[in-house]
Amino acid sequence: MKLSALEIQQLQDKILDWYAQYGRKLPWRLTQDPYLIHISEVMSQQTQVDRVIPYWEEWRKVLPDYQSLAKVNKSDLLTLWSGLGFNSRALRLQSCAQAVVENYWGVLPQSREMLLDLPWIGPYTASAICAFAWNQSEPVIDTNIRRVLIFLLGLDEDISLKELEVLARELIPEWRSRDWHNALMDYGAVHLTARKTKIKSLWKQSKFEWSDREVRWWILKYLTREKKKLTIAEVQNEFPTKDIVKILDIMIKDGLVQVQKNQIFIE
Repeated sequence: MKLSALEIQQLQDKILDWYAQYGRKLPWRLTQDPYLIHISEVMSQQTQVDRVIPYWEEWRKVLPDYQSLAKVNKSDLLTLWSGLGFNSRALRLQSCAQAVVENYWGVLPQSREMLLDLPWIGPYTASAICAFAWNQSEPVIDTNIRRVLIFLLGLDEDISLKELEVLARELIPEWRSRDWHNALMDYGAVHLTARKTKIKSLWKQSKFEWSDREVRWWILKYLTREKKKLTIAEVQNEFPTKDIVKILDIMIKDGLVQVQKNQIFIE
């Protein structure tokens, strides 16, 4: 699909005018610090924005830069993250921070290709940091932006991410990548919702209650708040139908916990 210059301008004006009036006031939009934007992007993935805000605010106070994140102990890190879900993301952020400190003196390189060489920074996060921290014209495609583009451009829902990125790049206003992507996100989150458009998301989160994720959350919540060890038998008693050994094996591989002589603890 090829839009004319006039059609592109009209689309840009429509979205940016809406954003000027109805855009969300999110705290990480008040900074251009790539570290704080990096944290907000990882926290926000598959998590409601309202839940993220207090965690991000507290995080920036306790761990304001890559240097502080790189050296914080695991227990304190997981305590700070506790309740947000997807706990391994906190450890992955720390792994990335350690690489940034070791290789780039604690400052992110302003190159998408170099960002992708860092541990646990994928294509989406790299593009988001480039757009929101440095205003670079990199297409950012999250579930809201994907839905907006499919709906407004009349695209097939089966369009590949690669094809969508080609189209999205042509729509980015010169020198306004940051505003444009914030506007698209909000237009999808607030106005062109999934319920309104009937466009299905590519990313569907599984049910939390009685899931393996709930077991992992319960274990980490206990260990970080009670600050003492937990036995496998205690976890099995709490979740009698779950395969606790299998769940713990994954948690050990993710670096979240250690197990010795039936005792579960954070290293």
